[in-house]
Formats: sequence, C-alpha cells, structure tokens
Amino acid sequence: MDHESKRLIERYMEAYFVVTKRMHAEIQEGIQDDITMDQFQVLDYISRHERCTSTELADVFAVGKSSITAMITRLVDKGILQRTRDEDDRRVVYLSLTEHGESNYRKAQQKIMHTVSTYMVHFEAEEIEGFISAFEKLARLIGEGSSEK
Repeated sequence: MDHESKRLIERYMEAYFVVTKRMHAEIQEGIQDDITMDQFQVLDYISRHERCTSTELADVFAVGKSSITAMITRLVDKGILQRTRDEDDRRVVYLSLTEHGESNYRKAQQKIMHTVSTYMVHFEAEEIEGFISAFEKLARLIGEGSSEK
C-alpha cells in the first residue's frame, strides 16, 4: 500500500470515528431511554419489511442469533414488538411492530431526522448526493463481502 492510500484510509477512519461516535451520542441523547440505536435499526428494518424472523435479523445485522433474541425479548417485554407464529409452520415466528412500537419508532425517527438535518444544511445537494452514493457503494461492497473489489 502506498503512502497516499494509507493517508486516505487514515483520514477516512478518523472522520468515521468522530462522526459515528458523536452522531450516535447526539441521536441517543435525543431518543433517550426510549430505545437504543441498535434497537432503532431493528425497528427500522421491521418497519420497512412489515414482518420478519429473528434469523433474518441476525443475518441482516451480521450478529449471532442469541444477541438478536435477547434484543427481541427486551422489545417484546416493552410492548414494542410482537411475535406471531406462522399458521402453516408453527416453528416459524414472525416479528412485527405493535402500535406502541410504531409510535416509538416514528418518534425516534423524527428525532434522528432532526439531528442529521442540522448538519445536512451545511452541504450543497450535490455534495450530499455524492457522499451518500459513495457510502451506499461501500455498503454494497461490504454486503457482498468483497474487500478485494
């Protein structure tokens, strides 16, 4: 790896750590005790897909099934998620948002949108589009498991 590539990676890592650490702290402060960022991401996924299984969540978020199960149990206990057995195959359990969960999700989403938008106003539309496109490409490559591409 040449010096310029190394410097670019260092710049990326430095900016990434500042942005994620501070942004997550600001967002978590905004949503307070309602839900954690990890829980919000799970709720966001379920909201977009209407229902899913814990195995699907474990795959999507690249975590162990036991981690997802623990989080799901906490969210069910809070009345945010509900479990529903598949009528054809009782072994399959679907997760979906309750009305209370939908309300919590929308409230957290609004707080996150507000927090992020306070920074977005400092960028031109083209800068935002370029950043998001590049970040989506990185996410796609990571999702494909392709560090060699």
